[in-house]
Amino acid sequence: MRTKGRELCYRSFHHFQKDETTLKRKTDFAVEVILDRKRARTPPVAVGKSDFFDGLPDDLIVCILCKLSSTAECPSDFINVLIACKRLNSLGLHPLVLSKASPKAFSVKAKNWSESSHRFLKQCADAGNIEACYTLGMIRFYCLQNRGNGASLMAKAAISSHAPALYSLAVIQFNGSGGTKNDKDLRAGVALCARAAFLGHIDAIRELGHCLQDGYGVRQNIAEGRRFLVQANARELASVLCSATSSSPSSRLWLTWQPQRYHHHQVTGAGCPLLSDFGCNVPAPEAHPASQFLAEWFALRGGVPGPGLRLCSHSGCGRPETRRHEFRRCSVCGAVNYCSRACQALDWKLRHKAECARIEQWFDGDMDGEEEIIGVEDEEEEEEEEEHATDES
Repeated sequence: MRTKGRELCYRSFHHFQKDETTLKRKTDFAVEVILDRKRARTPPVAVGKSDFFDGLPDDLIVCILCKLSSTAECPSDFINVLIACKRLNSLGLHPLVLSKASPKAFSVKAKNWSESSHRFLKQCADAGNIEACYTLGMIRFYCLQNRGNGASLMAKAAISSHAPALYSLAVIQFNGSGGTKNDKDLRAGVALCARAAFLGHIDAIRELGHCLQDGYGVRQNIAEGRRFLVQANARELASVLCSATSSSPSSRLWLTWQPQRYHHHQVTGAGCPLLSDFGCNVPAPEAHPASQFLAEWFALRGGVPGPGLRLCSHSGCGRPETRRHEFRRCSVCGAVNYCSRACQALDWKLRHKAECARIEQWFDGDMDGEEEIIGVEDEEEEEEEEEHATDES
């Protein structure tokens, strides 16, 4: 009986080993079928060739894309990489890459503005790109009339010591843009302008100089104001010298002595006499992409931002009025208006010096231009004086 029992045990163990071998064969067969299906889906690779791009780590590609986005000269330089393949598209939208993008990488033209470009700018701003915060803030504040969100984006850039954002907020405070004339805060405007001037912003230095000379929002100090104006001219000349070191001799005509008289409706030469008082014919500074977008945006709409509203007469500014008579006009001809004293001073040397004429002399013929920067009048203050005079009478 013991022998028979042992034989039964041996037989059952033998059957168990046989079943386990069969199950293992079935499992191996199923795995081979799955692998064959995966091989069928994978495109064949040429013999002797391997895809090295797939072997590159993501960190290295992100580092390369950061360098590309920070040096892009136009949006197509960066967009063409994003549409190359799925991997580049996903890594190109990495927050680190978007935070390093240069202003020219997202300087979209106003005629090409779309929801996708708006979304891309917002992605760059959310990634911490300060230039994108400023550009999108200017577009939303002035073009899309989303005042609160635009101002908050510019404030976000200003907190990070972005000089153009600080200066733009100063202009908003000076004019009370987006509100009423009672919303003007001259002291806040001077404080923001001083911070931007400390960071080397040329327009802010020039604006601060005029504020000190006129006692506008700050105690009058003519000598200190003139010092700031000279510093603005010196910085402007230094920037032109740095950008023209490798230019051809024909493009250096601005560094010449060109004494000339300005007449009404006289057209200036190729250069712009920004430093005409010092004998230099300096070309106009390149406008910021945000200012270029504003100018193009309102040019496509006939140059009229709204009923009864006007644009700043300085061609490199592009800011519109947010209410009637917000900007200050030329006190001599009354034909031009400016958002700031810096824009008025620049436009005077760029263009208006050759065109300005007193209203009563428009019909008397040409006149020689003034040899100093003309003043500007605040139309809102004139309206208040007229209303006060009417109430007294």
